[in-house]
Amino acid sequence: MTWTASLGAIPQSEGTRFRLWAPSARRVEVVLEKGGTRRAVPLTASTTGMFGGMIPNVGPGDRYHYRVDDNDPMPDPASRSQPDGVHGASEVVDPAAFAWSDGSWEGVPLESLVLYELHVGTFTPEGTFAAAADRLPMLRDLGVTAIELMPLADFPGAHNWGYDGAALFAPARCYGTPDDVRRFIDRAHSLGLAVHLDIVFNHLGPDGAYLAAIAPAVFSTTHRSPWGAGINLDGPGSEGVRSFFIECALHWIHEYHLDGLRLDATHALVDESPRHFLSELAERVRSTVRGRTVLLIAEDARNLAVTVQPVHRGGWGMDAVWSDDFHHLIRRILTGDREGYFVDYTDRVEDLAAALNQGWFYTGQFAPYFNAPRGTDPTGIAARRFVICIQNHDQVGNRAHGDRLHHAASLPAYRAASAVLLCAPQTPLLFMGQEWACSTPFQFFTDHAGELGELVRTGRAREFERFPSFAEPSARSRIPDPQATETFVRSRLQWSERERSPHRETLQLYADLLERRRTEPALNSAGDASGAARALDAQTLLLLRRAPEGHDLLLIARLRGAGTVTLTAEDAGSGSEPWELILDTEDPRYAPDPRPIELSGAAGAVQIHFTRPGAILLRREGSETG
Repeated sequence: MTWTASLGAIPQSEGTRFRLWAPSARRVEVVLEKGGTRRAVPLTASTTGMFGGMIPNVGPGDRYHYRVDDNDPMPDPASRSQPDGVHGASEVVDPAAFAWSDGSWEGVPLESLVLYELHVGTFTPEGTFAAAADRLPMLRDLGVTAIELMPLADFPGAHNWGYDGAALFAPARCYGTPDDVRRFIDRAHSLGLAVHLDIVFNHLGPDGAYLAAIAPAVFSTTHRSPWGAGINLDGPGSEGVRSFFIECALHWIHEYHLDGLRLDATHALVDESPRHFLSELAERVRSTVRGRTVLLIAEDARNLAVTVQPVHRGGWGMDAVWSDDFHHLIRRILTGDREGYFVDYTDRVEDLAAALNQGWFYTGQFAPYFNAPRGTDPTGIAARRFVICIQNHDQVGNRAHGDRLHHAASLPAYRAASAVLLCAPQTPLLFMGQEWACSTPFQFFTDHAGELGELVRTGRAREFERFPSFAEPSARSRIPDPQATETFVRSRLQWSERERSPHRETLQLYADLLERRRTEPALNSAGDASGAARALDAQTLLLLRRAPEGHDLLLIARLRGAGTVTLTAEDAGSGSEPWELILDTEDPRYAPDPRPIELSGAAGAVQIHFTRPGAILLRREGSETG
């Protein structure tokens, strides 16, 4: 690995080197705190707005602030640890002191990726990295291959989703120490699990983000975002801004051995410069990583092919991009949701098939909610470069009550949708607890102090005023208070549920589907497996998966109601061999009240009888060539 930290407090043999980017400052001092005393040491300015210096006899565990000009001391925007919170003193940390055991780790390639998104604070009752590490063997046994941690940057208060990050280089102290993060990742690697981090560069948290006070150039004077002024990626002083965020990304990748970054809301990273920030970031990351896979995945609502096109062809060089269209269509079909951005979607199974075949549904059509054309042509982009889900933190937590898909849809329909997700050629993402249809919601929670906390509370209720179902004040009054501790506690997973019905059966279905995804060549995108989806009727999806070597697979998913469909030779693709049933979501192993799906008829005209939603997976016998 060829990277050396250039910001923050970096311990060395002769002391600690301090470097702070403060382009508007005239002078900067490090205010050191040790043994109840303070001393101020000036740093040397450079022409690039950087202040730096080596201070002897300072090492790990020592506390410090920066004093910029005549202002009050402030924590380091590149602090590795904030033990007393984002407003307290920064702590010197030596990342090289941790004894890693993952020297032979090579990572998990995109072709084998099954992501599992989790929030450290609510994943376990303890809400710590150590407690989460104890659960990692269960996730390995489930069949996921990569953990995606929601943002870790330290935030104000005792609990938060993480998107109010203030100390962007420091893990949230309420979850544990920096070395606790390293122990979590080292443990994951020992189990064959990659670890990705959701990272937020599109805005700064509303409290405790001292970067803006020390370097006002971080905010754009021309671009706006949903959070206020946009991040300055293309205006005066943007070179330093871009360098700061790229340094932050490299710090997480190298100092914590992370295997990937999920870049939050990249549509809010407005950059009109000749070279897009994401392109520069991708090139810098890849130039510093050797011998292991590190993936960059964008969350972007625009459906832009340029996001995953290679840098040398003018693209932004991301390895994959979230495709929300799949989620929105599944939710529309299963629950009938039609408020907000769901107005842009129908409940047509044909549209779901189009999203699976293309990677996303909107490829340039007019989208009523956005009141503009949305999307570009994704032709030529491999299916695995699209990340799809039926739940994630946004799509659950941004609902007024944090209800999950299986809270609104029937369990039979949920099982069918889960089968589509895990048999699709795209890269699947699971949200913690969905694998056992957990009873707990995931609600929006914060812990801001004073006036800011009240603004968050009232703003949360106001968000839903435009929705017909929340038009009445009485309906809005029932929206959980994001500032209440109970809202946070209510969102914690209850692991004991996994042993009880119907959670136990749902967990078995997920484990078996993931095992099929790993072992069946037609489902494993590590090769040249292909997929083709189409609607068999208004309620039923057909998904044919083929591999150059191995058995063809056919998923028939009834997403609504009862009915009978006929599977013809044309539906099943070429080949004369019979089909073998290898998975039925209505099997007693998966359904506590099973209603097995019945097959009848002869080859070339098989009738499939559904008494309710469900899915079957068929494998063509005999042929190894598909």
